[in-house]
Amino acid sequence: MHVVVMGAGVVGVTTAWQLLEDGHEVTVIDRQPEAARETSFANAGHVAVGHALAWANPRALKMLVKSLVRGDQPLRFRLHGDPAFWRWSLAFLRQCTEAQARRNTRIKHRLCAYSQQALQRVVAKTGVEYDGSRVGVLYLYRSEATLERGVANLRILADAGQEMKVVDRDGVAAIDPALAPTRDKIAGAIYCPTDESGDSAKFSRELAARCAERGASFEYRTTIKGLEVAGDRVERVVTDRGDVRGDGYVLALGSYSPLIEGLAERVPVYPIKGYSLTLPLDGANNPPTVGGIDEDSLCAYVRLGERLRITSIAEFAGYDVSHRPADFAGMLGSIRELFPSGADYDRPQYWACLRPMTPEGTPILGRGRLANLHYNTGHGHMGWTMACGTARICADLIAGRSPDLPLEGLTLR
Repeated sequence: MHVVVMGAGVVGVTTAWQLLEDGHEVTVIDRQPEAARETSFANAGHVAVGHALAWANPRALKMLVKSLVRGDQPLRFRLHGDPAFWRWSLAFLRQCTEAQARRNTRIKHRLCAYSQQALQRVVAKTGVEYDGSRVGVLYLYRSEATLERGVANLRILADAGQEMKVVDRDGVAAIDPALAPTRDKIAGAIYCPTDESGDSAKFSRELAARCAERGASFEYRTTIKGLEVAGDRVERVVTDRGDVRGDGYVLALGSYSPLIEGLAERVPVYPIKGYSLTLPLDGANNPPTVGGIDEDSLCAYVRLGERLRITSIAEFAGYDVSHRPADFAGMLGSIRELFPSGADYDRPQYWACLRPMTPEGTPILGRGRLANLHYNTGHGHMGWTMACGTARICADLIAGRSPDLPLEGLTLR
């Protein structure tokens, strides 16, 4: 079967790989000049099964309300007139209950754990280099009150079998000696030793090269205009460089998935803007050795080779990726307080991207009303963590096999 994959981010590339593993002919279409040039380009870098909490929860609701009058909240609500924004926002608010947050977290965690295993299998088979690290992730808390709340929130993951350990500030310094000089700024942490990190863009490009070696065709600098549909089937993908035909199609365009003309249903994905900056380690004498998240500021950091990546903020701002240096001041201040000599803070590279979120925080997989169109989209802030697993599920569904993971909470319906 010839399968056309729309999108060459980490989700699209891993899908292409799994389809090739099953013996399909594969064509990948993307408007960028190479793989992973949009949301996958400079993300947090964590393969964070231990952080699979649903974004839609009572705490998030409080932050969004505060953001209407305060500009320092890590979750920010920006009012605008897009009807899709209001539909999505109302659906998101309906998920901000304790019961729904618990259900969505369980589904996310199950998928993330499965996906981490799939990632490890891909790495073992291909040998791709991506600045990977398997030393765990630290979830830091600045006060006893937030630590206590964090332990309570993460208990649901522990109940699901997630390995984690609560450590005091001295335990944090023992796990990552780079935090020893500033341990007094930390009350404690939750350490997930099985979590990983790595550069998803580097991974995607190396895996795309492996796919090309096996015969996959990558149509870069090609903008998708829409789908031509006959009855309940996609006949072709219409692009600015001609039509692309296949037997099956996969929609893996992240935040842009709902904008494709020709879809037979509304796709409940909306962009949540995220900010990241990357710093060189040149001259730094005490960079972090274990990735982490400052849970009080919701600011993530990770060392990727000779770079330090910092990410934060979830802004409901539509399809706007503009940014200014001032937007990153809070992130820099938070990490610089923890790692005063952790990187060359005078040479930041700024970036903003669109995370493709569903109201539940879980991706959309499987078919809708079109018989030969499969969805693999809506991974939100955990596309790197979920990509290999959802790619395997997508390939299984296209092959007519039952996936190893239940699809509860992971389909349009």
